[in-house]
Amino acid sequence: MTALPPEILDAVAHGAHHDPHSVLGVHETGAGWVIRSRRPLAREVVAELADGTSVPLAHVRGGIWEAPVAAYPGAYTVRASYDGSEHVSDDGYRHAPSVGELDLHLITEGRHEELWRVLGAHVRELDGSTGTAFTVWAPDARALRVIGDFNGWDGSGHAMRSMGGSGVWEVFIPGIGAGTRYKFEILTRAGQWIEKADPMARLAEVPPATASVVTDSEYVWADSDWIDERSRTAPIDRPMSIYELHFGSWKPGLSYREAADEIISYVGAQGFTHVEFLPLAEHPFGGSWGYQVSGYYAPTSRFGSPDDLRYLIDRLHQAGIGVIMDWVPGHFPKDDFALARFDGEALYEHPDPRRGEHKDWGTLIFDYGRNEVRNFLVANALYWFEEFHVDGLRVDAVASMLYLDYSRNDGEWAPNQFGGRENLEAIRFLQEVNATSYKRYPGIALIAEESTSFPGVTAPTSHAGLGFGFKWNMGWMNDSLQYIGRDPMYRSHHEGELSFSFVYSFSENFVLPISHDEVVHGKGSLFGRMPGDHWQKLANMRAFLAYMWGHPGKQLLFMGQEFGQMSEWSESRSIDWWMLDQPSHKQLHSFVAELNRVYRDQAALWARDHDGAAFSRLGAPAWNTNVLAFARRDHHGNTIAVVCNFSGVPLTDFPLDLPESGMWTEILNSDAEAFGGSGQGNFGAVETDDRGSATLTLPPLGVLWLHHRAGG
Repeated sequence: MTALPPEILDAVAHGAHHDPHSVLGVHETGAGWVIRSRRPLAREVVAELADGTSVPLAHVRGGIWEAPVAAYPGAYTVRASYDGSEHVSDDGYRHAPSVGELDLHLITEGRHEELWRVLGAHVRELDGSTGTAFTVWAPDARALRVIGDFNGWDGSGHAMRSMGGSGVWEVFIPGIGAGTRYKFEILTRAGQWIEKADPMARLAEVPPATASVVTDSEYVWADSDWIDERSRTAPIDRPMSIYELHFGSWKPGLSYREAADEIISYVGAQGFTHVEFLPLAEHPFGGSWGYQVSGYYAPTSRFGSPDDLRYLIDRLHQAGIGVIMDWVPGHFPKDDFALARFDGEALYEHPDPRRGEHKDWGTLIFDYGRNEVRNFLVANALYWFEEFHVDGLRVDAVASMLYLDYSRNDGEWAPNQFGGRENLEAIRFLQEVNATSYKRYPGIALIAEESTSFPGVTAPTSHAGLGFGFKWNMGWMNDSLQYIGRDPMYRSHHEGELSFSFVYSFSENFVLPISHDEVVHGKGSLFGRMPGDHWQKLANMRAFLAYMWGHPGKQLLFMGQEFGQMSEWSESRSIDWWMLDQPSHKQLHSFVAELNRVYRDQAALWARDHDGAAFSRLGAPAWNTNVLAFARRDHHGNTIAVVCNFSGVPLTDFPLDLPESGMWTEILNSDAEAFGGSGQGNFGAVETDDRGSATLTLPPLGVLWLHHRAGG
């Protein structure tokens, strides 16, 4: 009966046809309708129609069977008899596409803000049948099929159909659901079959296994109060004290759910406002710390399911702790199973290696000028905000995205169309992801790790800026760490290393980072950078952190530094919790908690971080180069003076002109005996004369915070 050419039937039989639905399923003919089904090795095949009729099918070729029916049959199942067994199932090829024309149009235009709801694997009910719809973008593929544990990793019976010029392929497979492991098998232009994990998978196997896993969230959030409050406030005007945490080495062995109580108890007691997780998207190599991502939409399964991560974030929100996550849109690894040459050609990566490869890192660079690739990344940022309620994304390696000549020698890079070194496509991508994220999720924060003087990183996109909420202040970090590592005897010659940041502190909205990058690769620990004996190192630590917390900008501290970990961090082992058994390090730990407590209580230290008019240098009449003093003001006229003595000796009877006359309360003294200091200070308060002049005792390697109440 069939008039289909043998070569078409053979391609469909082998799962190598670009449109198997044009052959299989239900089709109208001049004489009525025909049902075709692929059931290789069957002895008998029968279609069971919805009206109870049984229609026997005849074998045509290569395991393809068919039968005419007088009228459109509607829903039906296929019963195939084999030697000693019988198998009854819905026919996935009878179903209409699970992706609509509008979705395909938005994908092609690069404007699908909820891409994860369309591409990937989704448990659906279609026309009375429950199964999983698989959809993937692979425009260079000749054929595509789904392989998995449901078909013995033989995809010839589950070929996908091409949705035309969109480059999208789809198939609905009845009877499979959450927990199913799968990959895509792609026939390349060169005629080679390759196996790839799903770029849009929302769950993957635990590495080193690499299959994608069908998942379906059942989580019910309970953080609406947090989200409502977040949407009414801007992070720049709120306290932000960030505890940076590598999940696998904070307390090894904890799952997402098990970590909830532990992190809430610890971070809550320490007074940090936010936790920042090193990347939690799936990554094959643990030693990359998560910065070489293979599954951008899949939380790493090392610590549990996506709903387990939702539980952790939900619990943190309910405890009043914000969640920031590292996000890595700057590059991806070359692993064969993931994004690299996904459909046999350069697809996610730029095809020109001068723009598509980071030789230093052994990674590939996204093609930011391609609509679908840009959409993949923009939607990924929105995915973490929408599906996991994160409060911020810290965007890794922004400088490497902005400049075409980043870490390249002459001849290794190609200029933009205007002859410049800026990556204009990447700039437009960053502007789009920032503008779209802030539009959809008011109150969130996008934070750039950006180490150059590129202008307008935190300027709004409406003013040609990149549109970030914050930028890491790498200049402050490098200068201040260089200064604090010097012997106090020689610091007076290097005061500019500590104060130069005041020149540009209000040019961007800054976060001051002492991050994981400062405690690896032979840099030792923050404690280890400090000069002097053990007592002096701890005193320097307290003074440095008090200066940092008082400085304009939000602050970030990597785990372990809050108690003065002495050894360099390694992702392969726990941080040195045993050090909290050492009284002097326990005192440093208590000092950081007090820093956070006082910081959060004093709006002058955070409410006008971006306002240079709320800041002033102090120092007259002495102007001692070992003393750094400055004042911060809040919206109501309350003032904090931060007075730092980075010399190794106390300075008594030190004259200092304060910006307001009257009583100044000593609300923090890093040299307090309770924190392991020598106990030198000003008995809790300082009073000025009518002109605002005061005489202070400045403790050695010590920092004072003095508070003046408006009208006081």
